[in-house]
Amino acid sequence: MRLLLIEGLARAIGPRGMAGGQAIDLASVGRSLDEATLRDMHRRKTGALLQCSVLMGAACGDVGDAGWQALSDYGAAIGLAFQVVDDILDCTQESAVLGKTAGKDEDANKPTYVSALGLEAANQYAQRLYTEAMQALDRSGLPVGRLAWLAGRVVDRQY
Repeated sequence: MRLLLIEGLARAIGPRGMAGGQAIDLASVGRSLDEATLRDMHRRKTGALLQCSVLMGAACGDVGDAGWQALSDYGAAIGLAFQVVDDILDCTQESAVLGKTAGKDEDANKPTYVSALGLEAANQYAQRLYTEAMQALDRSGLPVGRLAWLAGRVVDRQY
């Protein structure tokens, strides 16, 4: 069991995960990215870690193949939603509310969902990802109350 958990975490932080996403992020400063490349970058960065945390919990239980796939889909959706909302908050909230410098991404000329899609479309995309996450939980057939709460918290947060 421990080996399975370590292997999953290693994948999530490696070149196809967080490290690879961070490399794309650093190489993209000052460039505009299309939505597919932006999505790939964030699925690797934030998305891989959130998805991994969900699947590590699933690995400790008996979720079956269908439950595993549903939780994987859920983790991917909330991982990406987290980043979309983070991009929205960076340009809509004050630094005091965020606890970090607001507008930092724009000042650093980093590609974001707001710069790629616009604010309204980014908000709509976050809501679609929330819907995908909730549909995945419904498919899981598992008791998922806390995961449903987490999905709402990820998308509705203000900081």
